[in-house]
Amino acid sequence: MSQVPMTVAGERALREELKHLKSVERPRITKAIAEAREHGDLKENAEYHAAREQQGFCEGRIQEIEGKLAVVRVIDIAQIPYTGRVVFGATVTVINCDTDEELTYRIVGEDEANVKVGKISVTSPIARALIGKEEGDVVVVAAPGGSIEYEIDKVEHIAE
Repeated sequence: MSQVPMTVAGERALREELKHLKSVERPRITKAIAEAREHGDLKENAEYHAAREQQGFCEGRIQEIEGKLAVVRVIDIAQIPYTGRVVFGATVTVINCDTDEELTYRIVGEDEANVKVGKISVTSPIARALIGKEEGDVVVVAAPGGSIEYEIDKVEHIAE
């Protein structure tokens, strides 16, 4: 499997979630299963079945995170020399050429993407159009509603 890019903050968040799942959630679920077993007949014990279902979700998420961390390639934007070119981890301010609307995005890994906070996946159409371009360049993004032209106003390397 090839390496998956991720920012420093993204990797830190995954490690924190993994630690929480292993040190807090797993023991809590194990305790809930033990308590439910004490109530007798497991066939009709809703608490037991609910706890087992939670256990399945928890263990699945632990495996998923461990799998991601095994193939992640952490990219620290603060360590990349600034060139004015859009790269993974950069924060990019663009201006919609039709509406003059200014938008700012940070280009992150797929697991970190959250458009509401301005983080877009490196695999998104707008990020793919921006990568490799420089301040002042105009890019065309194929969107569901048609093509949108953006001018790259500013490229920043903001440390996390």
